[in-house]
Amino acid sequence: MHLIMGLGNPGKKYTNNRHNIGFMFLDYLVDKNNLNQFKKKKNYYYSLNNFEDINFVCIKPATYMNLSGNALISAMNFFKIEINNILIILDDIALPFGKIRIRENGSHGGHNGLKNIQLLLGNQIYKRIRIGIGSPEYAGQMINYVLGDFNIENINTLKESVFPNVEDSIKLITNNQIKEAMNKYNAINISENKDQS
Repeated sequence: MHLIMGLGNPGKKYTNNRHNIGFMFLDYLVDKNNLNQFKKKKNYYYSLNNFEDINFVCIKPATYMNLSGNALISAMNFFKIEINNILIILDDIALPFGKIRIRENGSHGGHNGLKNIQLLLGNQIYKRIRIGIGSPEYAGQMINYVLGDFNIENINTLKESVFPNVEDSIKLITNNQIKEAMNKYNAINISENKDQS
């Protein structure tokens, strides 16, 4: 079984935050494919599914971003999932809006959710898909920027152009074709010229 975790903060006020792009993608995936709706369990929400002959569970932490690892460990233990079958979906300020980057391993890059995940896992050898959200003009604006909302145009672009590529990447990754997914999508930047405000 595969575990796909989207990172974000729980609560309606964070729903459309740039930092919540992991949650946004999982909601898109569930709605588009008519998958099981999320249910609460301990410190996470889960949607357990079999889709195109792949068994997987989608996880949204009920903790805040900097405690994402707690939810991941709980879900891994309950569903008995090995680390090589984990895939994390998250935002990345170092990438232009609309660009995705697939990695098999690597550092947390300063992302608070990944910091906690790597601390509790004890290593950085897990798959992740980073989705670019762009960055503010000044470093001092970072917190307000990542906790700021996407505008309607951005949300439409995500649903129409970016999330479909993430979904296709997941299909390749869960079929042991991560190299193919990296080669196909890491070079694409669909929305380079889109407004990020």
